[in-house]
Amino acid sequence: MTLDSREVTPEVRAAATGAATAEPLLWTKDVTVDYSGKRALKGTSLSFEAGTVTALIGPSGCGKSTYLRSINLMNREIEGCVIGGEVHYHGVEVNNDETDTYALRKQIGMVFQQPNPFRKSIYENVAFAPRCHGMTRRSELDELVRKSLSAAAIWDEVKDKLGKSALALSGGQQQRLCIARTLAMEPDVVLMDEPCSALDPIATFAIEETIRDMAERGICVVIVTHNMEQAGRVADRTAFFLLGDMIECGPTAELFERPKDKRLEDYLTGRFG
Repeated sequence: MTLDSREVTPEVRAAATGAATAEPLLWTKDVTVDYSGKRALKGTSLSFEAGTVTALIGPSGCGKSTYLRSINLMNREIEGCVIGGEVHYHGVEVNNDETDTYALRKQIGMVFQQPNPFRKSIYENVAFAPRCHGMTRRSELDELVRKSLSAAAIWDEVKDKLGKSALALSGGQQQRLCIARTLAMEPDVVLMDEPCSALDPIATFAIEETIRDMAERGICVVIVTHNMEQAGRVADRTAFFLLGDMIECGPTAELFERPKDKRLEDYLTGRFG
């Protein structure tokens, strides 16, 4: 299977423009995850559309991050981990040994809980991966760096110090730089694993604005969060996980105001968490 982030297929074009397609941009069917024979995620089926934000909520250890990392098959890198079920991306079933996971992860990007900038300059953090994939003209790299940093709402803060170390940035700035680094590969799906958990409210607000901006540009965002208010602010849909099961999923406002499952109601009202 070949997935090139710079090859504009009809499916990618439809996703970016919000045009209707025969099936969702991304969907899973009965996905399971086992670590050394112990089941961490039971059969989970969800679908994700271009230009939407989906929040995954639930108490710690419930399987939401495990599920998130199964979408781009990242759990495969863990010894003893087995992903079962189906993961469909642009109509292609990718959970098999034939999938080029390196190429897949260029189009299904990932932002982690802790900011992890490279020990390089701000400029090189964004330009490094595109250069590795063949973009060598300085003018093209300059434009891509500007565009990516602007999309992550950090350009105005760093445009005069692109040659400075990324490690000198604040935590919130580092996280937005990591988002820019992900966007530089022009993904149409971005997975975010509690991207604001280590940030203050001001930095969190900037990240949330960036998430909504990404969705408005046609990117599909899936975010794990423990912050119910954050899910309410940014997510179109929310899925609730508990003990490795996906319990309930639906439009965020409806899910929060009229939960169908008593366990979700108990979680939302703080009876457990």
